[in-house]
Amino acid sequence: MPGVTHDQAPLLADLMPWSVAPLRPGRGWPMGPDAVSLKARWAALVRAEGAEREALFRPTRSRTPHTAVAQLPGHRGGTGRLAGERGPCPEPVRILHGPFDEQWLIPDHRLIDVARPELWRVAGAGQLFAVEQGYVAGAAGPVVLASAVLPDGHSPAGRPGRIRPLFRRPGGREPNVAPGLLGHLSQALGQEVTARALLAWVLATASGSAAGCRVPLTADAGLWARGVELGERLLRLHLRGDGERPKLPGGRRPYVRAPLPARPGSLSYEAEERVLRVGDEGVISPVPKEAWEFEVSGVRVLERWFAARAAGGGAEPGTLEAIRPAAWPQAWTSELLELITVLALIAELAPYQEELAGEDGHRITVDELGRAGVLPAPDGARRPASVLDHREEGPGGQFALI
Repeated sequence: MPGVTHDQAPLLADLMPWSVAPLRPGRGWPMGPDAVSLKARWAALVRAEGAEREALFRPTRSRTPHTAVAQLPGHRGGTGRLAGERGPCPEPVRILHGPFDEQWLIPDHRLIDVARPELWRVAGAGQLFAVEQGYVAGAAGPVVLASAVLPDGHSPAGRPGRIRPLFRRPGGREPNVAPGLLGHLSQALGQEVTARALLAWVLATASGSAAGCRVPLTADAGLWARGVELGERLLRLHLRGDGERPKLPGGRRPYVRAPLPARPGSLSYEAEERVLRVGDEGVISPVPKEAWEFEVSGVRVLERWFAARAAGGGAEPGTLEAIRPAAWPQAWTSELLELITVLALIAELAPYQEELAGEDGHRITVDELGRAGVLPAPDGARRPASVLDHREEGPGGQFALI
């Protein structure tokens, strides 16, 4: 950007100061692409006794069937020791498992080594999450993704990034933004700047390096409006339509041309015909080359998504992970078509992002924010807000104020 070096742009870590490290599940079986399999895995676990249950559970230093832990905030999982559990499976919830891959998770704290309860406390209606992606030198693709469902922060390659809730309290209250930043931007731009507008700007303009994700801010109202409008389009795509399913124009929409096999084990692409082959028999077309080649942190999104659902999935026989759908569910086909659409539409916006990055105009630098007293953000802004009126069940049914 003319007159402004990359390191003069503020870090996302300073603009949205409260962040949480990725979840550490500790075992793979409580998460998967379909909820029915998770319930079957739970049923197999609670049918087992003693040493068999322990082996199926896969103990770690943090969790064994005898570990007593508190409930996950907002969910009614048990707090007794799992060794004696006989009840039904807690209802699985949607979770973002890495880039553009919504899966299901059993929301039981006894199953997850490090669940990050502070994230669960603020998840739900009104909340959005910005997820930094692992940095890989020279790799293309977005450096920040947004989600309305709880992200686990998993990165397909490179150092995992941080999870930054847009709001510090449930219900979309108290923006997770450096104190004074929204007011400073509003004054500089001559218009009200909201937390969501800032997130949209981040999605449109952020760039990454090994030193961290940086966000070039502007005091040019016209440039800001264009960036926020572009970022809103990206945000709606990251959220899979935000209430309205994304669609490619007629004639470019992908369709199933030949039914997908019951247990596809491979995924391939024929660029000349714009055909995606799923297994030996399944055919989806037209599929834009940009969707097939779309990468995050150097890994192709479509290939990674399929690998989590392919026949076998790499699970060891006799484990809970091996309990999977007997045949490819129709819901996965719908999700695949939607994912192709989302990736193609995001790829179409990349030239507009590049154009925006090359625009001239007054930039708001780290030094300017420092002189305005916005940066550095106070230590309290980097810690989660206390929820004084929220009761959570602790180990063995004990209650405590958080």
